[in-house]
Amino acid sequence: MRETFKAGKLAQMGLLSAEDGARAADLVAHVQSDGIETVRVLFVDQHGILRGKTIVASAFASVFSAGIAVPSTLLLKDTSHRTAFDVWSHNSGIQAGPMQGANDVLLVPCPETFRVLPWSPHSAWIFCDVVFRDGRSIPFSARHVLRRAMDRLADQNMAAVIGLEVEFHIFERTDTATNHSQSEMPGAPVETRNLAQGYQFLTENRYGELEGILDVLRRYAQGLGLAVRSVEIEMGPSQVEFTFDPADPMTQADALVMFRTMVKQVCAAKGLHASFMAKPRLENTMANGWHIHQSLLDVNSGRNLFMPDEGGGLTPQASGWIAGLLTHAAAASVLIAPSVNSYKRYLPFQLAPNKIQWGEDNRGAMLRALLQEGDGASRIENRAPDTSANPYYALAAQLIAGGEGISNGRVAPAPTQSPYEGEGEQLPRSLGDALQAFEASSLFRRALGSDFSDYLLHLKRFEWNRYLNTVSEWEQTEYFNLY
Repeated sequence: MRETFKAGKLAQMGLLSAEDGARAADLVAHVQSDGIETVRVLFVDQHGILRGKTIVASAFASVFSAGIAVPSTLLLKDTSHRTAFDVWSHNSGIQAGPMQGANDVLLVPCPETFRVLPWSPHSAWIFCDVVFRDGRSIPFSARHVLRRAMDRLADQNMAAVIGLEVEFHIFERTDTATNHSQSEMPGAPVETRNLAQGYQFLTENRYGELEGILDVLRRYAQGLGLAVRSVEIEMGPSQVEFTFDPADPMTQADALVMFRTMVKQVCAAKGLHASFMAKPRLENTMANGWHIHQSLLDVNSGRNLFMPDEGGGLTPQASGWIAGLLTHAAAASVLIAPSVNSYKRYLPFQLAPNKIQWGEDNRGAMLRALLQEGDGASRIENRAPDTSANPYYALAAQLIAGGEGISNGRVAPAPTQSPYEGEGEQLPRSLGDALQAFEASSLFRRALGSDFSDYLLHLKRFEWNRYLNTVSEWEQTEYFNLY
């Protein structure tokens, strides 16, 4: 079997290493011997959503020898699943490579991501890199973007450690919105009601009410190999949070995609609706945040570069990282808060930030510094991201901005004590503001490449313009009777 992979198309193109080939042979044998019937061969798209094809077990070996072709338009769709680029024109708007005519790109499996699905044990997942048909990297493919950012940090002899806090809602589904008239692009939202009343933050009785579904989700997450640390009742009705042990950025990006996908699939099968939307338009519903905890290790010594030395105070690396995240916060916003809805969350007194600042253990500040002398878990928490983000793009943004702050010797300003008072520079108030900041950023264009920057600007402006061209309920209420 190893010889088959060695002679295969992916190996000949340099896309499957000898180590990958050995792991692939073990996986193929595992699928054949353990009664797995189907394998879902997937890649993470530009929105952090899994797409791909399901193959039968007997075809699994071919994935490692030849890969799987999928339409390139999957990389060109906005959040309504409309293709945002003119693929039928000679000038499609994509400079990176050939993507005209809805042609194919190639999925290259990553053996380390293989998982048997605990809620569907006859089936398995495997994540893939997506490349052009000639094997060249696609500059806006999710895993490629994060891998490059990790490599840039490694060139500085540093490695990031990431911890995840993921907030979301679990509702009872009362209407599936599957009437023919509701099947548009995008489809009509399902109708829901709460599983539990809210505003009893971290109370034991609320946990008891939701323990049944939370146990199911926790067990399945652990069955996927995800390092669940805690399961918590959040502030809002039907709102919960899972946290995960710290790990490297790629492991955590994969984990978040696996977790979100598992939660939505399992809840849907049980007549529930799980939502990671930043701020659902439901009465009395709280916003969801994704708090990214981040620290930095010296590659050679393994020392936490954010841990204060004797006497306390910011280390040069912590100061530079904070300063970098603050300096580039507006430009990074489209990578950590990617939707029109994301910017409805940046309001004062909501345990979410609205200004670009940092504080010492202050949950109202954008950056919450948890830095203690002698504490190996010293870290910086960015509270601006939300759970709708593509985690590969979002984590790359952290590494790029923080790393720039260190390499250029930036120094953090004084911390805030009262994050919602005073003037201060505000976070972008809309996706349009965020796109302007991203376009003006020389750092992200340089670090991510012009192909990525132009692609993301085109894609998100397509989405933003659709929003601007829609008459909202607010406008109808405000003006229809008045004028």
